[in-house]
Amino acid sequence: MHVKIMSKMRLFALLPGVLLFVTVSLFSQDTSDNLQLLDQYIQKTMNDWSVPGLAIAVVKDGEIILSKGYGVKKINSDQVVNENTIFGIASTTKAMTAAAMGMLVDEGKVKWDDRVADLWPEFQLYDPYPTRELRVRDLFTHNAGLGNADFLWFDSDLNSLEILKRLRYAKPAYPFRGGYTYQNIMYLAAGELIHHLTDVPWELFVQRRIFDPLGMYNTYATQEASREESNRSIPHFEIDGKIQPITDSNADAIAPAGAVWSCVSDMAIWTKFVLDSARIDGKPLLKPETYREWLQPQIIIPPRQFYPTVKLTKPNWTTYALGWFQEDYRGKKVNFHTGSLAGTTAIIGLLPEERLGVYILGNLDHAELRHALMYKVFDLFGFNDADRDWSSEVKALYDDLNKAAKREREKMLSAPTPDTHPSRALSAYAGTYTDLFYGQVEVIVRDEHLELATTKSNNAKLKHWHFDTFLANWNQPWRSDSLISFDLSPDGRVTSIAFDGRTLKRQ
Repeated sequence: MHVKIMSKMRLFALLPGVLLFVTVSLFSQDTSDNLQLLDQYIQKTMNDWSVPGLAIAVVKDGEIILSKGYGVKKINSDQVVNENTIFGIASTTKAMTAAAMGMLVDEGKVKWDDRVADLWPEFQLYDPYPTRELRVRDLFTHNAGLGNADFLWFDSDLNSLEILKRLRYAKPAYPFRGGYTYQNIMYLAAGELIHHLTDVPWELFVQRRIFDPLGMYNTYATQEASREESNRSIPHFEIDGKIQPITDSNADAIAPAGAVWSCVSDMAIWTKFVLDSARIDGKPLLKPETYREWLQPQIIIPPRQFYPTVKLTKPNWTTYALGWFQEDYRGKKVNFHTGSLAGTTAIIGLLPEERLGVYILGNLDHAELRHALMYKVFDLFGFNDADRDWSSEVKALYDDLNKAAKREREKMLSAPTPDTHPSRALSAYAGTYTDLFYGQVEVIVRDEHLELATTKSNNAKLKHWHFDTFLANWNQPWRSDSLISFDLSPDGRVTSIAFDGRTLKRQ
């Protein structure tokens, strides 16, 4: 039984000139009571959020006090989630990649402030200055000027090296180190730099240097490596008001940013490792100064670009370290990170001053119960406070945000100009459209309608919207419709296609 006792030394004067120190217990809270409260809370809130399956681990004072699965791997099935069920851990992978680089720092193979171009001459960005001045730490801090470029892996068939080559065509979204945009591609570059420095691919490096030493034997660096594991969760998405299973998204092309698959029992080990100054049985895998740098704030994130939960937690500061979001909560520093792939969620949260950590995996798309449970764990085991109903507050917050987004979308899709027609025959829009950065898409005519294909498996049926704009209904049922517009030259030729922030010219 794990017991937490808080004591205070009080000084009493019994006789003149005689002092006696007496230890007085302020409170003694059996951890099992709070574990029972948490167990009941999880079961209730999973139902409130309609989450089919969830797994959670809690680490306190160097011990794993909880590692448990709840619900089912697939809705309407009897396949229960247990502590060994694997999920995609998505972007909580990022801290592992940063730790792997830290090991190379300790070995003298690299410094955080080395120029990437000096170590890897082939690496190139759009502008010469950031190409020359980008430092190793810039790969981890989301402020190198690159905008969100997830389409390079999510909506393409490019491999990792092809994605990195495209960076030289990505125009800056903001000045170098002059802003913040969360993105994944620089973490892919960090993984490739590890490969470049060691001749060991990132996936083998983290397996040999992190997973194996920690005994994380049910953890896989990529989805491909995890395929033989049968005890796996199925992602879910709410489609037309109904929770439905969907196909896993594959992030292997950007593996160092978010491709690891693991179970909560292994992630409990990882959480314990991070809280224990990156040590295993007292032996450090990172030097103390490297461990501190790993968790040291690197950039300030404006609250408007942080998580919506700041409206509830009201932090004094919000920062990003090397693979960690950070804020203050109830006067204590929090290190945390979420992970999201279509239909899958993850979160790790650390309250270092209380030697407390929590890791949560879920199988419903962007079910932000993960945030609520993180703060609930902080309250229960960090402050012995069971009063606040985080689930209700977080759900109300996100319900309002989702309603506002739905209204905006309905507004956008409710105003086609009536009584218009395409200015050209459908065959005039068919063809191949390309861009050095955005890649290639194909438009074809099929059964008297247009179809757009961005990859071998991602395509959309195009329905006329108005003028030369069409509504794309994607073959992934969870993906929102897009408006697709074609531009014409003065002589009436179709010259380009634009959708989802991309513009590609016709070949």
